[in-house]
Amino acid sequence: MNRPLSFDELQALGAALLKPAALTELGLLLGALALAWLLVWRLGKSRMDSQQRPLSVLFGRHVVDGVLFPLLALLLALGARRLVMHWGLPLALFKLAVPVLISLLAIRFTVRVLTVALPESNWVKLVERFVSWVAWLGSVLWITGLWPALMQELEDISWKVGGKALSLRSMLEGGLTAAVVLVISLWISSIIEARLLRNVTTDLSLRKIAVNLTRAVLLLVGLLLALSAAGIDITALGVLGGALGVGIGFGLQKLAANYVSGFVILAERSLRIGDMVKVDGFEGRISDIKTRYTVIRALNGREAIIPNETLITTRVENSSLADPQVLLTTLVQVAYGCDVEQVMAKLAEAVGGVERVLASPAPAVQLSSFAADGLELTVSFWISDPQNGQGGVRSDVNLTVLKTLAELGVEIPYPQRVLHQRTATAP
Repeated sequence: MNRPLSFDELQALGAALLKPAALTELGLLLGALALAWLLVWRLGKSRMDSQQRPLSVLFGRHVVDGVLFPLLALLLALGARRLVMHWGLPLALFKLAVPVLISLLAIRFTVRVLTVALPESNWVKLVERFVSWVAWLGSVLWITGLWPALMQELEDISWKVGGKALSLRSMLEGGLTAAVVLVISLWISSIIEARLLRNVTTDLSLRKIAVNLTRAVLLLVGLLLALSAAGIDITALGVLGGALGVGIGFGLQKLAANYVSGFVILAERSLRIGDMVKVDGFEGRISDIKTRYTVIRALNGREAIIPNETLITTRVENSSLADPQVLLTTLVQVAYGCDVEQVMAKLAEAVGGVERVLASPAPAVQLSSFAADGLELTVSFWISDPQNGQGGVRSDVNLTVLKTLAELGVEIPYPQRVLHQRTATAP
């Protein structure tokens, strides 16, 4: 069906649906839908577990949730319709089914692309409702034959902008074309992103910047094509570009600085995804680097969103930049009069056996000061997994030190005070 139905054809369609030949069309249509469902189920059987497979445009979380099911159903329905026409039977049910499948394909394609490209967006459900209403309304208007009358009414609503006449129909068609081009651009960029980020290796930051640049270029090209398809002269964007430059220079300076800083961080690899960093007193692991901000997740589960400009202009302590090994220390006091050299050797040996403590560089114990109540020893040891936290390994080392001192019979001194009591003499 390449054109909407007229009123007479609509009446003939209603009569044809009551004829026995409609049962043949119904059987072929149900067969096409069943075959499409079976093919999608077989092809996507290994993708049904969303925890193991990434989001996909063709395969959704369910069999009929992706784009592949309505696409295959539409192709099989078109093939069955040609078969009915070849048999010389009147078309009735397929005149209704084909527009419905086209609307379903448009809805599924738009929603799946937005879900994959913007997985954390709250606008997907709203867009899904809007696209569903527009698609189903267009399908009804097409089937009932009201589409040409509506298009003519929209064409009659026009006004002049400068020296050019614009109609409401041309603006709606241009907006629809622009939306389709942008959705396709998002789809292509999501495919490239999935392929670039398929394997997580040490080059994740480089692939991240490649993904961001690719998406930005594709969206820019898609926007230009969309504006051209909408009938907007792209050369007129020179004035807009100048105004945008002035806006960036004043109001959007911080925002532009964050975007540029994000690309600089990813390019020079001073900060990488997975690094343990400390920024402005907040310590954690970098979980993601966006174009505008960086997400740092602490070991207690809290997350901090740091603008990228802050990471460029302030001091950042990176525990994983050149070497993931981190030196930790703990203090302990022992009583005066003990064999301090033997205690130091035994403590170093005992700490070396603690889990997560590296054997090379080996733990060391130093006599750091002569305190008022005892000899202060500093126990130094290295770990190579700071992302797992420091409190646990420090506690294990302290317990080992306490156990070793108890085995050696060395006391940990506590503060002692001498009280002098004076008695008053009688006058």
